[in-house]
Amino acid sequence: MHKTDLLVVVRYPEADMAELERHYTLHVLSDTTDHAALLANVEPLIRAVATNGEAGAGAELIDALPQLEIIVSYGVGVDAIDLAHAAKRGIRVTNTPDVLTGDVADMGMGLMLAIARHIPGNDRVVRDGQWGKATLPLATRMFGKRLGILGLGRVGRALARRAAAFDMSIAYHDRVHFNDTGYTYRENAVALARDSDFLVICAAADRESHASVSREVLDALGADGILVNIARGSIVDEPVLLDYLTTRRIRGAALDVFWNEPSIDPGFAELDNVVLQPHRSSATVETRAAMGQLVRENLRAFFEDEPLVTEYPTH
Repeated sequence: MHKTDLLVVVRYPEADMAELERHYTLHVLSDTTDHAALLANVEPLIRAVATNGEAGAGAELIDALPQLEIIVSYGVGVDAIDLAHAAKRGIRVTNTPDVLTGDVADMGMGLMLAIARHIPGNDRVVRDGQWGKATLPLATRMFGKRLGILGLGRVGRALARRAAAFDMSIAYHDRVHFNDTGYTYRENAVALARDSDFLVICAAADRESHASVSREVLDALGADGILVNIARGSIVDEPVLLDYLTTRRIRGAALDVFWNEPSIDPGFAELDNVVLQPHRSSATVETRAAMGQLVRENLRAFFEDEPLVTEYPTH
């Protein structure tokens, strides 16, 4: 029996690739350097593209596939997908929300603890045999401090619930003022940062949010403030952040996401007041399996002409 053709922009974990191969003939763009030749060969066959939050699907890829009807993404973020171009073509888009919410919120808590309590640096002291020799600065506590959440969506709310167990006072800024929480609303990111000891970015990335954590926001956060980013690197004005960390105009930062991943600015590695992660907030066995399952469910629903599980609005 002929299997439906599927273009995969970048390889998923092997278990997910094996499941896809059971049902589809896969054409993997990341397996070749000659993308144009592969696309020219398969373009009459491809109605669906499978991608992830980092690789996305730009206008050039969309235009190379005249039969394309759906883009399914392995991840929550859709900023790397040209949504406007997809909408113009009537192409549907799906992502994998909800299933990774808990893991990303857990990482936010872990990063706050790691930077506040100097956990990575102290680990190096012990490993290097410097315990009892090195002078270790005192850390700052996390419990009872002021938490500012930028973006009170699924992840922001999950983070807030966890932070409440640390007796943190919680405020947020979002484009929407929610009436169903007891958290304090701040009218903009500057006001939120001014009243925060920890500012955690949980917002969606789009043109409006690009570099919105700016010099003004970091000035408001101040020399004792800590920035944590578990959303997208594009939301932060990264050169400004690097300068403020270098000159100690904020206390520190814990970052899971960056500009130009994975080729991040090497200046970050020179600093002792940052905790760096390679975009791993959702990287657990359980969540990645659930993400892969949701991708497959959306593909199955599309090809069987059923309602999609998690269609993302493109208009």
